[in-house]
Amino acid sequence: IAAMGISNQRETTVMWDKSSGKPIHRAIVWQDRRTADRCEVLKSDPGREEQVQNKTGLLLDPYFSATKVAWILDNVDGAQKKAENGELAFGTIDSYLLWHLTGGAVHATDATNAARTLLYNIHEGRWDDELLTLFSVPLACMPEVKDSSAVFGVCDEGLFGAAVPISGVAGDQQAAMVGQACFDPGTVKSTYGTGCFMVLNTGDTVVHSSRRLLSTIAYQINGKPTYALEGSIFIAGAAVTWLRDALRFFSQNNETQSLALSVPDNGGVYLVPAFTGLGAPYWDPHARGALLGLTRDTQIEHIVRAALEAVCYQSRDLLDAMADDSGLAISTLRVDGGMVANDWLLQFLADILNVQVDRPRCIESSALGAALLAGLGVGLYSNLDELQSTWACECSFHAGMPADQRESLCAGWLDAVSRITKENGHY
Repeated sequence: IAAMGISNQRETTVMWDKSSGKPIHRAIVWQDRRTADRCEVLKSDPGREEQVQNKTGLLLDPYFSATKVAWILDNVDGAQKKAENGELAFGTIDSYLLWHLTGGAVHATDATNAARTLLYNIHEGRWDDELLTLFSVPLACMPEVKDSSAVFGVCDEGLFGAAVPISGVAGDQQAAMVGQACFDPGTVKSTYGTGCFMVLNTGDTVVHSSRRLLSTIAYQINGKPTYALEGSIFIAGAAVTWLRDALRFFSQNNETQSLALSVPDNGGVYLVPAFTGLGAPYWDPHARGALLGLTRDTQIEHIVRAALEAVCYQSRDLLDAMADDSGLAISTLRVDGGMVANDWLLQFLADILNVQVDRPRCIESSALGAALLAGLGVGLYSNLDELQSTWACECSFHAGMPADQRESLCAGWLDAVSRITKENGHY
């Protein structure tokens, strides 16, 4: 084994004791909304969100790590003082793994994970003192920030029988971007797993979004960040899991394709899966899910189809916003993640987006990207061109839906969303 890489949930937050390595509280996962009220208070301060966005590229939302860290420091006895004294360590899951893999020798993260905390200045490449003060997070507990492809450390020999270098780290969506070889400005990938995350390479330029997308770091190599626009959908595959486990509509996820094909259309049914609020471009943490358009003729098949269609409508929201913000004409979308094994879903996605959808041979792009970054970090690959050559398309899906049908379906989706969003007062 020449090297290992880490791909991780990005905003999920852990605080641990440096002397014992044990967490002082359960990890707070990226979907957790407990700090929504704190974000609302911060947003009520005129100019505050704009200040944060200008530095981090992010919005004030409980999705990100800063308010999660602040919550732990506020709610665990003595934690704030210990953090100020340098006795505690903060990290996303990559940092926690690095610490334990190296026997406590390394407290670090990479630029892509740092960029998701609301505490990192993506223009200056450093933890921002003003933001640390805003969220009352001591600098003493923050990890060192490194390139995405670099030797972070060497794993403890006792774990795997050899001291393997850890030479690639990236948040899961950025790792997927590397796995999908989206290295040129204008290339875009979308990962369909628990949630859906669409990322557009913007090269050397930080594109400030007017459509409430995120400006972030795609990857950082040799000290140079490459930037991206990102749209986050909190619930994609999780809606299918809900139908399977909570409502028991089917027993295996692969049954959804045949169920969707068994009806000619959605029967007027729309599922807005805002189970943990709405992500981009709405950013409404208080919105909750809705199932609309039900009649006496509605069948399980219509609801299953509506859940799959919702993934595509949300993707259209993101792609339209990206095209507006970047000024780029996007003609191809590279997709990955567990959901993309569903051919019906990808054909409907191509029809709704009106673009070509490419599925690679390896749909586990996050793991692949971490491996490629690790290989680059120890010299198995020389440059990004060599990584580019590893990508191969397994199947392409082309739009074939009439424009009037596409626009009618999307209008129904936008009407459904309008019924649950805060600005329309529907909850």
